[in-house]
Amino acid sequence: MVSVIHNKGEFQMKTSETMREKVLEEKAETLIAIGAAAAANCIPCFEHLYEKAVTSGITAAEIKRASEIAGLVKGGAHTAISSTIDELIGSDEVNELACGKTSAGSCCC
Repeated sequence: MVSVIHNKGEFQMKTSETMREKVLEEKAETLIAIGAAAAANCIPCFEHLYEKAVTSGITAAEIKRASEIAGLVKGGAHTAISSTIDELIGSDEVNELACGKTSAGSCCC
């Protein structure tokens, strides 16, 4: 089990004993976290992770791309909820997902 603790701008990752093995490189973990923070609109999370990224050598282009991917995923989720709402209210409107597919209620992104 992994848990993230947030306390006044301080973040700590806690893992169970069974997950202590390093699966991803720190750079990949930081970029994933940046994308998650961007998708969640968590400014304190992003600011903390941005500082970590810069001090560990992650480039501005890499940070930007992680946030762009997060936006695509978030956009897909929004399109999926919009499709569900349309379905519930009886609208036959078709919504296009960020990946170019159409959604009738589920996200492919």
